[in-house]
Amino acid sequence: MIEAVENKDLIVVKNLKKYFPIKAGLLRRTVNHVRAVENISFTIRGGETLGIVGESGCGKSTTGRTILRLLEKTDGEVFYNNQNVFELPKHEIRKLRTEMQIVFQDPYSSLNPRMTVGEIVGEALREHGLAQGKELVTKVQEVIEKCGLAPYHIRRYPHEFSGGQRQRIGIARALALNPKFVVCDEPVSALDVSIQSQILNLLMDLQADMGLTYLFISHDLSVVKHISDRVGVMYLGTMVELAGKQELFDSPLHPYTQALLSAIPLPDPKLKRKRIILQGDIPSPANPPAGCRFNTRCPYVMPRCKVEVPEFKEAKEGHFVACHLI
Repeated sequence: MIEAVENKDLIVVKNLKKYFPIKAGLLRRTVNHVRAVENISFTIRGGETLGIVGESGCGKSTTGRTILRLLEKTDGEVFYNNQNVFELPKHEIRKLRTEMQIVFQDPYSSLNPRMTVGEIVGEALREHGLAQGKELVTKVQEVIEKCGLAPYHIRRYPHEFSGGQRQRIGIARALALNPKFVVCDEPVSALDVSIQSQILNLLMDLQADMGLTYLFISHDLSVVKHISDRVGVMYLGTMVELAGKQELFDSPLHPYTQALLSAIPLPDPKLKRKRIILQGDIPSPANPPAGCRFNTRCPYVMPRCKVEVPEFKEAKEGHFVACHLI
C-alpha cells in the first residue's frame, strides 16, 4: 500500500480539462461542448485538506470525479503519488481504488436501499478480496464504530437511519479500504446545520487518526473555513484563486472571491459588512465569454480582460490568483 507522506504533494493536477458534448439532430452529432473544467492546476499535500468553493455549476464536483477517473479527462494530467492516473491500465486503476475514494453529496440516493449496512460497507472489501467471513464482519464493525455507529447497525437497511446516520454509512463505505485520499463532494450540504458540525468533526477526527488527505468540495464558505488548510475558488470551470485558509479569508485578491466573502453573515447583528453585489447572471459554460470568464460581472473590468485570459500565477508566497488587476 502506498503511504501518503506529510507535506509532500500527493495529488498534482496539471492543466486539467473536462468537456461534455452537446448532441443535436437525428444523427445525434456533437454541435458544441459544455466546458465544465477549463485548464486548472493545483496540488494537494499529503495529510492536508484542500477546500474548493464556488457557485453551483462551476465545475467543483466534475473536478473531483475526474481526478478519481470516475470521469475521463478531455486534456491535462493528474498524478497520484507520482503515478499518472490516466495512463494506468484498468487492472492498475482497480488497485488504485483502494487508495482513492469518494464521499457523495446525497446520503439518500448514494446508498442501495436493498442492501444492509454490513453489505454496503463490506462490498468493497469483498470485491477486492481483502476480507471474507468473520474477518469481513469484524472489519465492517470496526469501521462503522469509527464513524459513530453501533455494531448492531450492520443488520439494518438505509431507510431505518436519519440523514446524518446515512452520511456516516457513506463515510464508512469510503474508509473501509483504508484509503489515503478522499474526495468529499459536498458531504454536509444535504444535512441540518446541527448535524453538519458533527459530520465535519468526524471527518477531522478520522483524518487525524488515519492520516487522510481530503479534497473537500462545498459552496458553504464557513464550512470550508472550518475544515480546510488551503482554499481554492472556482468560477465557471476555472480556478481564480488559491491560498492558505487564513490568507484567503483575510486578504482576498480576486474580485469574485471578495464578492463571495462579503456574503458571509456575521454572528454579531451590530456588525455590518459591506456587501459586493455582482451584476448579471453566470454565463453558460457551453458559450463562455472570451478573455477572463468573470469579465461580464466584474466591477473592475478593463478592455484587456475581454480579450486576454489571465495567467494563474503566484501573487504572494503560496497565494495564486488569475486576474489582470494583480
